[in-house]
Amino acid sequence: PPRYRYYQNACTQSYSYAWWDWARWEREIDWMALSGINLAPAFAGQEAAWQRVYRSLGLNQSEIDGYFTGPAFLAWNRMGNLHGWAGPLPPAWHLKQLYLQYRIVERMRSLGMITVLPAFAGHVPQGVLRVFPHVNATRLGGWSHFDCTYSCTYLLDPEDPMFQVIGTLFLKELIKEFGTDHIYSADTFNEMTPLFSDPAYLSRVSNAVFRSMIGADPEALWLMQGWLFQHQPDFWQPAQVRALLHGVPLGRMIVLDLFAESKPVYQWTESFYGQPFIWCMLHNFGGNHGLFGTVEAINHGPFAARRFPNSTMVGTGLVPEGIEQNDMVYELMNELGWRQEPLDLPSWVTRYAERRYGAPNAAAASAWRLLLRSVYNCTGVCINHNRSPLVRRPSLHMDTELWYNASDVYEAWRLLLSAGAELGSSPTFRYDLVDVTRQAAQQLVSNYYLSIRQAFQSHALPELLTAGGVLVYDLLPELDSLLSSHSLFLLGRWLESARAVATSDQEAEQYELNARNQVTLWGPSGNILDYANKQLGGLVLDYYGVRWSLFVSALVESLNSGSPFHQDQFNQAVFQVERGFVYNKKRYPAVPAGDTLEISRKLFLKYYP
Repeated sequence: PPRYRYYQNACTQSYSYAWWDWARWEREIDWMALSGINLAPAFAGQEAAWQRVYRSLGLNQSEIDGYFTGPAFLAWNRMGNLHGWAGPLPPAWHLKQLYLQYRIVERMRSLGMITVLPAFAGHVPQGVLRVFPHVNATRLGGWSHFDCTYSCTYLLDPEDPMFQVIGTLFLKELIKEFGTDHIYSADTFNEMTPLFSDPAYLSRVSNAVFRSMIGADPEALWLMQGWLFQHQPDFWQPAQVRALLHGVPLGRMIVLDLFAESKPVYQWTESFYGQPFIWCMLHNFGGNHGLFGTVEAINHGPFAARRFPNSTMVGTGLVPEGIEQNDMVYELMNELGWRQEPLDLPSWVTRYAERRYGAPNAAAASAWRLLLRSVYNCTGVCINHNRSPLVRRPSLHMDTELWYNASDVYEAWRLLLSAGAELGSSPTFRYDLVDVTRQAAQQLVSNYYLSIRQAFQSHALPELLTAGGVLVYDLLPELDSLLSSHSLFLLGRWLESARAVATSDQEAEQYELNARNQVTLWGPSGNILDYANKQLGGLVLDYYGVRWSLFVSALVESLNSGSPFHQDQFNQAVFQVERGFVYNKKRYPAVPAGDTLEISRKLFLKYYP
């Protein structure tokens, strides 16, 4: 069962790795080796290979340019969800990504890891229909609030001979370029409803994908994300799941049970009807900040999966949509991949604090035990999208529910601060202090929001002005200055890393717009608004703060004039603010400013409840 320790999610390529250079990749691959990861995707540079294949088939450059998305959205282009949005990809992008991919696969293999290369899932650009007018392709529906301008991809019929031609051409191109470890990734129906629910059709699709792999590599194994089965359970009934899985010979597919800590699929599919699977912890959506974990579920889940009748489990995996948050949860999951039984979590987390800060400290250990039993111990079906009012478009109906006791976080904050004199020189301590202070501030924002709403609903203008004033003019600016004191919490780091990839001013502007749009509007019109929200110095002040200011002003205006507050009018006004942020061209520092400990202490003295 513990043969594979897998890492990476298709979405992480865009939410986290989009702008990485080789130095950053090398650090990640070294961390993977140190953590015992032995199976991971190597997805960079595939668009360059696709471009060669499309050209050899007769597509022209404008058809290719209209198909690829911009760099911050390639994950969804590869899964057939989107085309064209925030594109095209400049020629220099392809060259740089190819160069990265050579080094990534070389480094991973040199450390004994198995690389997973992308394969053809059946989606094609519209240009293929011009060149081959008789090809049998059908449009899928729109994806996630996108209409057919940027969505509704063409899917080749599995019986069409071009399916094999294109799939095998692409894989041969990749293997010629990068060699192979014989495992390939393809997702045909990721969040896309198939055209027919007939089991025979679904078997034909998976069989066509697999045949196009073995046409290029007779030893091919197909690695598939199992997200679709729990994402659309109404469509994927047992007969449909079995049909898709059995279109491939048993043992020639590995399924990632992608959200096993909350919604395991192996339990209701008789262990994927005999296909091997990896028990994965998803944990994070969109790279959101926010302390979160399901430690009990991950401490017991993999062992329960091993004991399941006729279990086909072959490993454990970490598949967050975005990284650089909640390190502890990933350290824990990595360790569980090596264990035969669950850990004693309180004693594990006490040792974790010591390892993390390089010295034992009673206050720090107590803080971590509090965090372990509160924010990190979500039970039941936990889905970690940060819904804090801080990072959502303001309204009178916002969710302030917590799955934990807020006072545990305030107490952990106090304890960590008290350890500052001893541990303040540790970089990991400073990072955690920012993160826990940020969590406390996020909780405080909810409290002020509730006061604002209460004051508005009881027509108490003085109370509304007080609560709104503290939130907009003190708490949010203080949070912004805290985040700005640490390099990993800077908006400028994200934006400047996007600009650094560019080879011209025009590219730099395109990449920066990609980076800004992804963490805010996510689409031309807020299609997936705030899905990839982050708490970053610069973003809190100039995006979330401006929204809150507009909201408080609108409520004050409503009380003053006696006219009701209209959410839809507010949404139109606030959309201009959100869009304005994406296009404001303001440069943000990529270097931190201020003393983290001092700023956290100041916030503490002012706001600790």
